Amino acid sequence: MTARVGEELPPLHIPITRTLIVSGAIASRDYQDVHHDAEAAKAKGSPDIFMNILTTNGLVGRYITDHFGPGARLRKVAIRLGAPNYPGDEMVLTGQVTAVAADGVAEVSVTGRNALGKHVTGKVTVCLPPDPPQEVPRPGPHGEAR
Repeated sequence: MTARVGEELPPLHIPITRTLIVSGAIASRDYQDVHHDAEAAKAKGSPDIFMNILTTNGLVGRYITDHFGPGARLRKVAIRLGAPNYPGDEMVLTGQVTAVAADGVAEVSVTGRNALGKHVTGKVTVCLPPDPPQEVPRPGPHGEAR
């Protein structure tokens, strides 16, 4: 697959549900109570449970591989969190290709926004899958192209 500098990736809208927050924390073995216990989160000054960084990291990786296809390989995901993702909100991921090397490695700038502002910003380095070979039309039995 080819990419060009300046290419905008289509936005990905992700509903932030309690199930997503809790299951992401469990899947990444992050058992901190602020990711699954609303009362504990409130006692620590948060209005509700909130998404952990490992879930965000996984969603950013998914965004890139969904765009570039199953042959894309993540080399590096470098993100920084900002505004928390709380249940009932929506995060919208956007991205732009910022560099493409001759060896098929691209760098993509990614931002995820929610109602509070920027939840995540960062850069992803991805090895792009090769372009599939172009099929050459073969002549039919009477010389016409198939």
